[in-house]
Amino acid sequence: MTLPLAGFRLVDLSRVLAGPLAAMTLGDLGADVIKIERPVTGDETRGWGPPFDADGESAYYLSVNRNKLSVALDLDAPADVRILESLIRTADVVVDNFRPGTLERRGLNVSTLLAAQRELLWCTITGFGPTSSRPGYDFVVQAESGWMAITGEPAGSPMKVGVALADVLAGKDATISILGGLASRGRGRTAAERHTFVSLAASAVAALVNVAQNALVSGENAARWGNAHANLVPYELFHAADRPIVIAVGSDSQWKSCARALGLAGLAADERLATNVGRIANRETVVNTIAERVGSRPASYWLTALARVGVPAGIVRTVPEALADVDASPLTGVAPNAPGTVRLPPPRLDEHGALVRQHGWAAFERLTSVRSA
Repeated sequence: MTLPLAGFRLVDLSRVLAGPLAAMTLGDLGADVIKIERPVTGDETRGWGPPFDADGESAYYLSVNRNKLSVALDLDAPADVRILESLIRTADVVVDNFRPGTLERRGLNVSTLLAAQRELLWCTITGFGPTSSRPGYDFVVQAESGWMAITGEPAGSPMKVGVALADVLAGKDATISILGGLASRGRGRTAAERHTFVSLAASAVAALVNVAQNALVSGENAARWGNAHANLVPYELFHAADRPIVIAVGSDSQWKSCARALGLAGLAADERLATNVGRIANRETVVNTIAERVGSRPASYWLTALARVGVPAGIVRTVPEALADVDASPLTGVAPNAPGTVRLPPPRLDEHGALVRQHGWAAFERLTSVRSA
């Protein structure tokens, strides 16, 4: 398989989640990625466990670091800085998430490096923008971006999303930014144009999408709806006799089919409920009637009935249940969704240090030849 980014080189100076995820995604697509880590401790997520695998690597670290080589460099040591500079001089992309001034204090001026290499792309991931020194922790960003204000039960406390989604979205945005830069190579972009900044905060606020637009259009604060939907009814969780299911009615025609499939002919015939606006006005009646009906039979019965008429619905799965349907490994994580492949397992700290110090980017070719042999 010819991977779309085969031959491109990326220096990963990032840690934790957003940056490593972006670098891994580009590695999945074929880029050669060298992960630069601090000596002794490496990426802090190496210690974020349990669980740890049999080799002592944390599951957190393993989830976002496949398809990379690892080199431990002390950026306070001039000799190691020179090694990093030599890698950057022949790289196509650099990803970092250092606070402002961190690299410059160690003699690595990003603007100078970009000016010297007219096609080099540099993506800096921050918590709160390029001039802020605030650490970018997902939980804080979820609180300040408005997410927690709209997540949780209406009468309950604000609630975070169960995954570090602000980090994930920023990593995806960084990937998009880098792919856009690679697509624009040869167009004479300036050094400033080739240095992009992605922040967790900006990615999180942008991800409010329709909720943000509701507030902008109405001028009103967004509310917490729990498992319900601000704009659609019925579109929420219901408890079947054995386990919870979700029913997601997205159109008026689906509503008619839903009501009939549930055996609620009275609701189907009620003209007040024929449109979504009417169902929102009568939300309590619709939801309570469906809840009582759904609770009378097991989830499988309702999923079959709703699928037969094309109404979106599903059971609330556990994480192991969800993973059973995909290609996933305890070592390399969930397989790439983009057109990529898993070529290398997540590296141990400085696993490829000697190889990279001796051969630079050619370490990839040498490693591949050894693995093939």
